[in-house]
Amino acid sequence: MPVRYLPLTRILLAAALAGAPLGIALGDGTTTVHPALWPQAHWPLPADAALEQRVAALMAKMSVEDKVGQLIQADIASITPEQMRQYHLGSILAGGNSKPGGGRFATAAQWKALADAFYHAAMDGSGGHTAIPPLFGIDAVHGDNGTVGATLFPQNSTLGNAHDPALLRAIGAATAAEVRATGLNWSFAPTLAVPQDLRWGRAYEGYSQDPRVVASYAGAMVEGLQGTPGTRDFLDDAHAIASAKHFLADGGTKDGKDQGDAQIDERTLIATHAAGYPPAIAAGVQTVMASFSSWNGVKMLGNKGLLTDVLKRRMDFQGFVVGDWNAHGQIPGCSNVDCPAAYNNGADMLMAPDSWRGLYEHTLAEVKSGAIPMARVDDAVARILRVKFRMGLFTAGAPSTQPLARDSDQVVGSAAHRALARRAVRESLVLLKNDGNLLPLDPHRHILVAGEGADSISQQSGGWTLTWQGTGLGNADFPGAQSIGAGIAAQAKAAGGTAEIAPDGHYKRKPDVAVVVFGESPYAEFQGDIANLLFHPGDDHDLELIRGLRAQGIPVVAVFLSGRPLWVNREINAADAFVAAGLPGSEGGGVADVLLRKPDGTIDHDFHGTLAFAWPGTAVAGGKPQFPLGYGLTYADHVTLPKLPEQSGVSGNERRVDDYLEKGKATAGYTLSLAGADGQVVAVGATPAATADDHLRMTAIDYKAQEDARRLDWNGAASLTVASTSPIDLDRQTNGDVMLVATLRVESPSAASVWIGMGCGHDCRGRVALGNAPAAAGWQRVGIPLKCLRAAGADMHHIVAPFVLEAEKGARLAISGAALGTNADRVVGCPR
Repeated sequence: MPVRYLPLTRILLAAALAGAPLGIALGDGTTTVHPALWPQAHWPLPADAALEQRVAALMAKMSVEDKVGQLIQADIASITPEQMRQYHLGSILAGGNSKPGGGRFATAAQWKALADAFYHAAMDGSGGHTAIPPLFGIDAVHGDNGTVGATLFPQNSTLGNAHDPALLRAIGAATAAEVRATGLNWSFAPTLAVPQDLRWGRAYEGYSQDPRVVASYAGAMVEGLQGTPGTRDFLDDAHAIASAKHFLADGGTKDGKDQGDAQIDERTLIATHAAGYPPAIAAGVQTVMASFSSWNGVKMLGNKGLLTDVLKRRMDFQGFVVGDWNAHGQIPGCSNVDCPAAYNNGADMLMAPDSWRGLYEHTLAEVKSGAIPMARVDDAVARILRVKFRMGLFTAGAPSTQPLARDSDQVVGSAAHRALARRAVRESLVLLKNDGNLLPLDPHRHILVAGEGADSISQQSGGWTLTWQGTGLGNADFPGAQSIGAGIAAQAKAAGGTAEIAPDGHYKRKPDVAVVVFGESPYAEFQGDIANLLFHPGDDHDLELIRGLRAQGIPVVAVFLSGRPLWVNREINAADAFVAAGLPGSEGGGVADVLLRKPDGTIDHDFHGTLAFAWPGTAVAGGKPQFPLGYGLTYADHVTLPKLPEQSGVSGNERRVDDYLEKGKATAGYTLSLAGADGQVVAVGATPAATADDHLRMTAIDYKAQEDARRLDWNGAASLTVASTSPIDLDRQTNGDVMLVATLRVESPSAASVWIGMGCGHDCRGRVALGNAPAAAGWQRVGIPLKCLRAAGADMHHIVAPFVLEAEKGARLAISGAALGTNADRVVGCPR
């Protein structure tokens, strides 16, 4: 099979490693850091005496309270402009689910209004505070993805296939422009992770498993976002502050666990996971975000050797270090509201989204007591102020009055930006199979576009899209965007052909060819962690759709949407052609540009992408690849792919920590039982079932399919429990905006006697009353924030029963599923 490797920027590590004696154990199983072994970077900004005078003059006016405020970042869902006026924090952020006014979505106008409100509050010196403009950050990780109507570029793992740093620079510039047009000034990008285990839920945030690709992209993306140091466009009003993240080895954790532990030696830490940081620093990146994760058991915010000795001293990073979402609370001896160690280890600003007030109070006391030395405080504050001065924030005025914000309608989702995104889609597609040279397709024929992703802008965009997880969205939520199916249909129509979009494959007219678009559903962070590389284990409907169309004599092009390569050998075998499309974003027409010929029969756009991640040969992580790094066909390659092995190598029964009840049954790794008031536990193997004292009866009913739900009738106090075969740790999910979501239907007049909760061992539980829900409401997804269960007594580090449903006599409801999630039709608030 042809393998094409494109030239890549070599890693800037050789000189540093060349002097290391061969055979020496460098940090093997330890966290000992040897700074001399690390690469030296060149900070591109020369000493600036005028800047230093401005910083010193401002700091001379600042009280200790003002200085401590600069060290803290709060989320807009937990702070108001009035509180900013009182505390004068250095920064605010908008987390993935945080929008102006508590809404689900936000427009550019709404962002600008909120940015103005916080700006005016921070600049109000009437209370004796020093007026300092705030930084306003957001995860603009594939475009300004938190704004309705913004351009959504392909996700990073998809862009890695393009091997085009110049493209990344252009995308960075377009993203920065859209961010500034909405009144914000700080993009939490680029992600410089080098994912080594595709089970990691954030693998798609990394450009490649190859550190050379990451190194080649790092500086380009930073320059795109911030402008080029030494030029007039550097940090001007068309650019935003960048944040290289997550320092360090977030992509190297054991078993691909998000926020986990990178159990690797120092050589690997340097050669693989640090590859992107020297070029980012050389490009003048203004901030570095420290990772949630650990290196050999020590959290990054707890590692002074890496944050201070390596990053700030050896690599000469002169911007500031910011923590991740309450990550400081994971350091031993710390909590979300109290962590002097993080500052002393080298963090300059801590992200305390909902814990900012407590952190402010404790930090202020610790500065006054000397637990955090004033020299460390002054260094951190000076670093933050330098960034604000370089950005010109002290003279820029209110966010909405700045140049791009005044013309946001002409910037956000502009035609030029969408054209760039469409080009990025074309360059990132990878052709894995093209038997019989089915592709490119003749646009004059009748084309069926089928599959769940045929007409889903949400699915083709992935997580971090309008919301944190990117789920529960419809095409109407994406004005100006185009689905893959719509793009194919438009080009076919323009050529004189026809296209029919039918996600279920039920066509009205038999097609000449079918394009089946399918793949992963959106997810973000730990919600995307998986046990193995199986695609939709236990659910073969996509495979059956492809096989069914082929059985009718219809040639099939499979277009696979995913943030990472997964084991899909059966689907590849079933299709005539197979395209790895990644997560292309809002411009689905870019897929049609490559799949279809021009009306005159010529080829306008060939495949250019080659794999930035090796494609697995089995579902076992780390196994021999089916398609190696750098693989990718073009239309000039006439290759018939041999049939691939269809043994996955795994059973598919591995336990998931986020899915407990499906179709009325416990999922793999969990057990379902009933218990009455007499304490006797009855394991449920089949329905009907009942407790020994007959307080609770369970029968099978139909919801979406035959017997895919269970009706529960209470004749007395009793409970249903889904128990885990071993304890699970849900602390990281609890710190995020994650809920326990039950898909149920209330059938009794009142649900006041129903509780949903979790169990954590003997006499350990947390539960929340379901509250009144009218039976007429029908089937609903009811969500209980995990934070509420923790507040109610559950030990989220040691959950043995992740779903417990309790009720008293007279309650009646039906239930189909229970899982962790971020979307619900009704959210039950925490008890007061």
